[in-house]
This record gives sequence, C-alpha cells and structure tokens, in this order.
Amino acid sequence: MANERIVVVGAGVAGLTTALLLAKESRYQITVAAKHMPGDYDIEYASPWAGANFWPISEAGTEAAEWDKTTWPELEDLARHHPEAGVHFQDTAIYNRTKDVNSNLGRYLAEKLKAEPWYKDVVPNFRQLSREQLGTQYSNGHAFTSVCINTAIYLPWLASQCLFKGVVFKRANLKHVRDASVIHHTGQKADLVVNCTGLSSLKFGGVEDQNMMPIRGQTVLVRNEANIMCSSSGTDDGEEEVCYLMQRAAGGGTLLGGSYQRGNWDSQLDPNLAIRIMKRAVELCPALTDGKGIEHLDIIRHGVGLRPYRQGSTRIEKERIDGVWTVHNYGHGGFGYQASYGCAKKAVKLVGEVLTPRSSL
Repeated sequence: MANERIVVVGAGVAGLTTALLLAKESRYQITVAAKHMPGDYDIEYASPWAGANFWPISEAGTEAAEWDKTTWPELEDLARHHPEAGVHFQDTAIYNRTKDVNSNLGRYLAEKLKAEPWYKDVVPNFRQLSREQLGTQYSNGHAFTSVCINTAIYLPWLASQCLFKGVVFKRANLKHVRDASVIHHTGQKADLVVNCTGLSSLKFGGVEDQNMMPIRGQTVLVRNEANIMCSSSGTDDGEEEVCYLMQRAAGGGTLLGGSYQRGNWDSQLDPNLAIRIMKRAVELCPALTDGKGIEHLDIIRHGVGLRPYRQGSTRIEKERIDGVWTVHNYGHGGFGYQASYGCAKKAVKLVGEVLTPRSSL
C-alpha cells in the first residue's frame, strides 16, 4: 500500500501529540511544519508557558470531559514508567470559596468548585479536605494525586518520540493551508493537512477562525519548593486573576499563577500583577517560603503566555479547504496538555476517515 503523506502544522503539545499518534500507523509519512519548535520561547508559542498539569475544568457528561478522561491514563503511565518525559506525580489540593460560584471565572471553573467533581472516579486518592485543612477562608475543597509536567522537558521528549517514529520536522512560517500541502518532506503534495496552529488559526489562511481569542496568563517561576500543587477558586483582586502553584518535574521549579485575561494580547510583564501573584501564592501555601514573605521567593523568571481559547468549543473536525483535506485540532484554551491525548485521538480518527485505505485489486 502506498504511504499517505500528512503535514501537521504546529509543534505545540497538540501538534506533537497528534503527530506521534499518527506516526504509530506505518502507512503515514508525516512532516511537522512549524514556525516555532520545542526549545523556543515566543508569545506566539503557547505550549512552553503552560504549567502544565491535570486539573480538569470540563463539565461532566461533555465531550471535553471524555478528552480529559482519555488523557489521564497516558499521563499517569508517563509519570510511572517514563521519567525521561518530565512528568511526575504530585499531591494536589483545590480550595473553594462560596462567593466565587457566581463569578465569571467561577462559572468557567464550575466543575472544580463542586464537592464531588466527575474526575473523582478517575484520579487516585480523591478525598475531601477537612474543616481544619480548609481554614476559615474556604467553604469546601478536595485533594487527589495528579501530575505536573515540566514543559521544557516534555515538548522535546514528544519531538524525540516523533523522530524515532520517522516524523520529519521542518521550520516554516506558513500563511495558508495551501502552503502546508506543498511542504511535505518527500517533495510531493500532501494528501492531508492537520491544523494545530492554536491561536494562529485566527489568521491562518483558509481557516481564519474569528472565534479564536487569547486569554492572557502571567506567571512567576521560582526555585522554592512546596511539594504540593494547589489552587483556589478565586481571588479578591478581580475576576481576571487566579491563584495556583505547581512544582514541575525534574528540577523545573515551581510555577506561580496567575491571570485569566480574555482578549488581552499584551506580551509584556505587568510588575504589579507579578507582586500580587507572589503574595497570593505565599498566602495559599506558606511552606513555599517557610512562612516568610515574598522577598524569600527565589525567582527564576517571569512568564507571559496567551492561551488559545475558542469561543463555543475546541475545534476538532475535518473539511476540504481549496481542495486540500484538512483536519483541525485547535482552540484548547488552558487545557491543552490535560486533554492532549483525547483530542489527538479524535483527530487521528478523522484522518483515518478521510484517508480510508482502498482495497488493493
């Protein structure tokens, strides 16, 4: 059977995971074409700036919840059996305040605010926090074992797994789906393009999805360790600010966040926001500084990333653009890692539907 040629556009977590799963089928010849590659740091390239972790915010009974549920066993396996991937287990605590339930952010995070979210039957060691553990500020909360991902290790690891499977990588600043179809490493036209361009789908020719918008996230990466991953349901600093911290695997530091600023394209650091982020993190988890102030945080760097949010829903579907079969996998917002395998598996299924093997005569 002749090999079918596929170009995956985008080398973030969505593009790399999709390419890796496609590469497990020997009939595909795969090129990953992207402006930004693992190791790069750029405001256009969201994946390196992520936490990243498994903290489902999807609603029970939705397809998004199924994507998360499908991804968990994959991340759990990496944490258990593949330390070289930069994924490790972490004790996790979610603290909720009643007053956040009706806020815009609270409605978005509604599943996390529930006493018994759907993922209680998926993650290990799920349990309710006691009144003593919650203190006076929080109305309820729960704890479980999750994973935290060191993106600086994990993205190159995904790329190396793709390379081992024969995937070819090419730097390319593509402007249109048509351009992607003619950049396959064989020199022949691709049979199909997979669009994993994230926020760039807003301007990517042939797609130009006006439902895409950035949700700005600002973080602080520190050397301090607390050996726990935790978050609160809201802050008293406005509905666009959040509080969380997570310790990345393999000495990757502890990431403090953050912000959730819809429609904000600003790539520059807001120093006042950075101070609020650090103050909230130390208040939520005093162990970070042994009960001392933010002056005892050992800062590695500040970060700003733009979550690729799509109004309505994530787009995973197939269509023909100017005669080029295209499968889309973009618009994951802030859950690109924790839904990565679920979304990629759906995209791979759609590729298979387009490139159905024809019986040989």
